Amino acid sequence: MRLLLGFCAALLVTAGLVPAAEAAESRPIHSYADAIRETAWVETGTDHDHDGRPDRVAADVIRPATRVRVPVILDVSPYYACCGRGNEAQKKTYAPDGTPQQFPLFYDNYFVPRGYAVVLADVGGTNRSSGCFADVESGNAVVNWLNGRAKAFDAPEGGSPVRADWATGDVGAIGKSQDGATAIGMAASGIPGLKTVVPIEGVADNYAQLVANGAPLAAPENTGSAFTYNERAAQLCRPFEAELKARAGTDGDYNAYWQSVNAAAQAGKVRASVLIAQGFGDGVVRADQFAVYWDALGRAGVPRKAWLSQAGHVDPFDLQREQWVRTLHRWFDRWLLGIRNGVEQEPAVHLETAPDHWTDVRSWPPSAVPATLRPSGDGTPGERGSGTATVVDDPAVGREQWATQASDARALFTGTPLATPVRVAGSPSVTITASSDTTAARLGVALVDYGPAEVRNTANYGSGIKNLTTRSCWGSSSAADSACFLDTATDLVPAGHEIVAAGWADLGHHASLRHGHPLVPGRAYTMTFTLSALDHVVPAGHRLGLLLGGTDGQLFDPALPPLGDTLTFDLARTSVTLGLTNPEH
Repeated sequence: MRLLLGFCAALLVTAGLVPAAEAAESRPIHSYADAIRETAWVETGTDHDHDGRPDRVAADVIRPATRVRVPVILDVSPYYACCGRGNEAQKKTYAPDGTPQQFPLFYDNYFVPRGYAVVLADVGGTNRSSGCFADVESGNAVVNWLNGRAKAFDAPEGGSPVRADWATGDVGAIGKSQDGATAIGMAASGIPGLKTVVPIEGVADNYAQLVANGAPLAAPENTGSAFTYNERAAQLCRPFEAELKARAGTDGDYNAYWQSVNAAAQAGKVRASVLIAQGFGDGVVRADQFAVYWDALGRAGVPRKAWLSQAGHVDPFDLQREQWVRTLHRWFDRWLLGIRNGVEQEPAVHLETAPDHWTDVRSWPPSAVPATLRPSGDGTPGERGSGTATVVDDPAVGREQWATQASDARALFTGTPLATPVRVAGSPSVTITASSDTTAARLGVALVDYGPAEVRNTANYGSGIKNLTTRSCWGSSSAADSACFLDTATDLVPAGHEIVAAGWADLGHHASLRHGHPLVPGRAYTMTFTLSALDHVVPAGHRLGLLLGGTDGQLFDPALPPLGDTLTFDLARTSVTLGLTNPEH
């Protein structure tokens, strides 16, 4: 009887016949096999590829075969043809007549039977879309179409109009990495109809991702998303890409372009709720992206929830599969179906404190006591710094080598073994006072936990997970689209050290990120910046180490010109400030 009542409640909610508040959750009442699969080419209102026709974004739709309007889960991505999505790099597939067959990931398999439509849209210029890489614009065009504010057609050129008269207009944008960055950008636009976003390892501040405090992380010709373009866009979008690079500049200055793509700075425009996932071991999208966005959302009063792990660039689906699917289900039910399930009133943060050890906490970062450590010439950090340290810039050496190998490219300062464990959480701040013997210098700083441990394998951009041979199924399958995915397990490795936070900067931007200046050789300059966010417990018996260096060869593009400088750090005026707390708090 309880199962029957649940079935009926879900059916009535989907049909709009009873208030959503009276149902516990949506149920799988619709046929996946009979779901409608179609493509709508949505006009964006632009002509970025200058072919004389409005750009059209290909939106592949799978939706229940019902006369009742349904909400939409939307993933806007450039990767559906070139690289695939998810741990198994799934790509879209199509029948000979162009009808979509495989929808990557589990969203369609799981949610379509529960009364949702899933729309996977190709960013402009990728897969079956025309135009160029304007990701937020591409996603917003689809949201506008779903709300009757944009035109769509049943062909990439010409064709008959297609209306989304099956959609409620309520949209949740989700995605990992670039897809997550797109969802964050869409939310920052304040577009009506976007009710929630679920960015997974997504960038919120493009400047901080591509330029480290004035120091470009890659040569201009190696940035951008041109590798995702379809053959047509690869030719037509060269002027578009050149214009973007010109606006971004090559001097590392924070300018109007970078301000326009800083979604964290526009959190006050967000109308959607946010469920965000981040790994503190992610070297692709560093945790400082999460920290600055999370803080901005809090100041703006945006409903928010976070999943924080010690893993790398990983979807929570491959960390805690059952719990993540359950959380996502309840989150979409709440914000897209209006089911009052209380998910937004539960602890805001699901936190992995150590490999496979999870807890729920009300807020992040925790209340902490600030502690300032100053390096000394004798190689130890303490309350007072003294002396100097000299490093020779070497772009061939990276921070992992700094941590384990004596080198002129870095200076290492380690404390005494800890008598009790200490939790370090938040965004450490570092102040550097240094001089260069040339007119330019890059700075690299890392915080290291020294001591034997088993840690997630995230060094050198590892994910911290490994695939198993078994599969688990999440939803309904078809001959072309399986709901069964490889199971995963934690990838642990023995380690004598773990880099837990790092940061980089251009010393010429010491006075302002908006304007860099050549250095006067031999003159000391002071610069303060934050390291990547962390939440890490340093066990008793371990030592906390501070690394000071120049160019981090693990991060900076080898195509960048070597600076050939020697840096001299004034240790009395160099420090790092950490947030320390009891590991049980």
